[in-house]
Amino acid sequence: VQLVESGGGSVKVGGSLGLSCQVPGYALTTHCLVWFRQRSGQEKEGVAAIDGGGTTTYEDSVRGRFRIWKNDAANSLDLQTANLRVDDTATYYCAASPGPYDCTVDTVRDWTWGQGTQVTVS
Repeated sequence: VQLVESGGGSVKVGGSLGLSCQVPGYALTTHCLVWFRQRSGQEKEGVAAIDGGGTTTYEDSVRGRFRIWKNDAANSLDLQTANLRVDDTATYYCAASPGPYDCTVDTVRDWTWGQGTQVTVS
């Protein structure tokens, strides 16, 4: 699969941003889809995941502030962020892996990655 992200940018503390990732249509139901982020000098971490059936999981620090969903009409994986904090600053990546289930933010798999998009909160 090929993944192409858009969105991101700079925002003030408490603001919101929407990220989008173009995903081949078939992958919306056949793949585990996850948004990761990588803070400077740190490893990538999963922040939001959605499985083939639409079940979502979130990393503790973003639960209630971020929402992941699949836009079937646009063939995209979207992440809406809200109430952003300085420590949300990171490069955000969408990722996909075949197999729609056993899919959470902690899932370890071989991922196909998007190019990444920067989110800066100040």
